[in-house]
Amino acid sequence: MSDRAGSEESMVGAGTARHLAAGAAQRSAAVVVACKGLRKIYMQGRVEVPVLSDVQLEISAGERVAIVGASGSGKSTLLHLLGGLDSATAGEISIQGQDIGRLSPVALGELRNRALGFVYQFHHLLPEFTAVENVAMPLLIRRMPAEAAHAQATEVLERVGLGHRLGHKPGELSGGERQRAAVARALVTRPACVLADEPTGNLDRRTAGAVFELMLQLNGAFQTSLVVVTHDEELARRMQRVLRLADGQLGPY
Repeated sequence: MSDRAGSEESMVGAGTARHLAAGAAQRSAAVVVACKGLRKIYMQGRVEVPVLSDVQLEISAGERVAIVGASGSGKSTLLHLLGGLDSATAGEISIQGQDIGRLSPVALGELRNRALGFVYQFHHLLPEFTAVENVAMPLLIRRMPAEAAHAQATEVLERVGLGHRLGHKPGELSGGERQRAAVARALVTRPACVLADEPTGNLDRRTAGAVFELMLQLNGAFQTSLVVVTHDEELARRMQRVLRLADGQLGPY
């Protein structure tokens, strides 16, 4: 082979390698939350109680995923592990490409605050603070100036239809309003992914449908990934992808 031919082949090989590397990086960047080989075992005295076994999951940017399963199947446990709120027995969890098992508690807290939002069955709003103060809390935790944090919280509350309730405390809001405020709090930081654990489970059917519709609209508006654990299979079917958790295994619905 001539030197010129060898040089051209080397250039082609280098270009291909760069292309593959760029493609891999792009795919990695598109995955917001992922886990592989995930296991969770609880101890009851000396007895091991397996909850999750070899769970594999990837959540892409902007994707809507529902996880359904029987009560006690480990749905909430899985969500807590993905959000770094509990530690796995084995396996790897990554948020925006960072292996959370390698992070210090402080770094993990900062990553959660930046990349994730959480919505629970019960709103968990602080009763002594107003709606706008509750929603601004994640921004204040990251040391954003109070005026800017309240302005951003006001904007999101207006988007969820609570612009007229900014100064009301949770006890002065209806159940649906409290849950909409909780959704606003989850989204105020513009997270890459919202993890929602039975977000409509404490609401009547009509209010639940309205809150769920709101979450879908905001998913589209903010391009935030949405992972919803729910027992409501009718609502689950409105998501892009539905997975079932059974016998510790996560698989297609």
